[in-house]
Amino acid sequence: MRPIKTLQKLYDEESQVVITEKGSPPRALFSGENFLLEDLPVGTRVIFPRPPMEGVPNVKAAIRWAINHPEGMDPLHALLRPGMKLTCVIDDISVPLPPMVTPDVRQSILEVVLELAADSGVDDVHLLIANALHRRMTEGEMRRMVGTKIFDAYYPDRYYNHDAEDPDGIVELERTAHNEVVAVNRRVAESDLIVYVNVNFVPMNGGHKSMGTGVTNYASLRAHHNPKTIRDSDSYMEPKASALYKSNSRIGTVIDKHLKVFHIETTLNNRMFGGPTDFLAKKEEDYTEADRLKFQALRFTLGKIPRAAARKVLNAIPAPYDVTGVFAGATEPVHVKTLEMSWKQYSVPVQGQSDIVIFPIPFISPYSVNSILNPLLVQVMGLGYFFNLNRGIPLVKKGGVLILLHPAYDEFDPEHHPSYIEFFNRILPETRDSMKLEHKYEREFAENPSYVHLYRKGNAYHGVHPFYMWYWGENGRQHVGKVIVAGAENNHVPALLGWDRTDTLTEAIEEARGFMGRSATISLLRIAPTLLADVKL
Repeated sequence: MRPIKTLQKLYDEESQVVITEKGSPPRALFSGENFLLEDLPVGTRVIFPRPPMEGVPNVKAAIRWAINHPEGMDPLHALLRPGMKLTCVIDDISVPLPPMVTPDVRQSILEVVLELAADSGVDDVHLLIANALHRRMTEGEMRRMVGTKIFDAYYPDRYYNHDAEDPDGIVELERTAHNEVVAVNRRVAESDLIVYVNVNFVPMNGGHKSMGTGVTNYASLRAHHNPKTIRDSDSYMEPKASALYKSNSRIGTVIDKHLKVFHIETTLNNRMFGGPTDFLAKKEEDYTEADRLKFQALRFTLGKIPRAAARKVLNAIPAPYDVTGVFAGATEPVHVKTLEMSWKQYSVPVQGQSDIVIFPIPFISPYSVNSILNPLLVQVMGLGYFFNLNRGIPLVKKGGVLILLHPAYDEFDPEHHPSYIEFFNRILPETRDSMKLEHKYEREFAENPSYVHLYRKGNAYHGVHPFYMWYWGENGRQHVGKVIVAGAENNHVPALLGWDRTDTLTEAIEEARGFMGRSATISLLRIAPTLLADVKL
């Protein structure tokens, strides 16, 4: 690294967009379980996250205020009565990323709600994890999320994972005007009141998606977890641009018609790194000498230990997120306030698209907590989530090039992702066409009794889940002209995914310029922490 005295602040300190100049420092970029240190071409636009917003001074006070001053509903205490059946439905471990320091905000909400329920004479209370077709959370993960006191009082009979394959545990309410199936967990359907406990990590979380996805089954999810819906979505993060959100809204509206659902939604800031790793959230121009030494030590250590050990180290560092808002009441008015707060934290104004966009891919995704970011999950992070981190206009131009930074190793977790292994090795070599995959193979995987058993009794994602991961990258695949994975340690993984590979980022940029022209514009989305590029044309 250059001596710190040669690094000048070549940017507006208030701006989150930095244009690379001759004296700009190299960038510290995630690449799986380690980091790259890269000099970027002059003129490259580097888009940084906003600084973390201040958290609320007292989380439980904010929760109590929200449930006593709800949007579009009576206060929670007025909805509780002795003898009623109450179910608290809780977001699963897929949010936030990484898992937050304890106490988790879900624990704080439940402590307030359960105390209020007890004071109101409500004894029939269940806690249900809204895991849809995600893997079941483990006992340890469930304990960590709600705290030992609640866990010991409710687990396992009254605190459990949703089972979308329980033949006696799903109730169909009715169908939407678009003939979408609305089927929900039986305990939820038979409850007098549902309290939904949400963590809104990014704008696509929460709202009608909470109930419209989290407690439903395969028949319901097929309505929107399909290639056509994804192709029709300009962004997952902007409701008015998302066919996915619209389908969830239709399903959620039916749920709200039949059931009384009191939502408690929370927003977080983007304080992803704390303590010894807090420098990772800084612009490199602002690194102190101590920061530079810490980065060098971290990179050296992660590079020397086995990848599994590096993964374990990184997964063991919780994020010191602060709660920035708590909103409660009816689905839609609550979510409007949640979205406003979420965009306030994440949205970075960006003028114009770029021909070439670089995405550093970190070690984690919503579907790899305490697990492995396998090739299908690398794909969904790049072409799915990161591509959609916008308000409806992608950062990369139509036909442009995405460069992903990741080793693209051929590693899978057989406990969490068994059906992914078959999908990647048997199905993907035949075709990458999402429509063909959906029509020829989706039901085979969804109804495979072995995968159903592993989902219900083990900790495996549902058999159909790898299809959803492939579909989730569909609008990115349809938009870009080329994907290059820089730093890939093999040839066959990028080839199966339909990507080019290079050893280095420099080589990837050269190839991308050969494809787009020597004067191609370049942007780097400097993630993590989380940000959303609000592109204006």
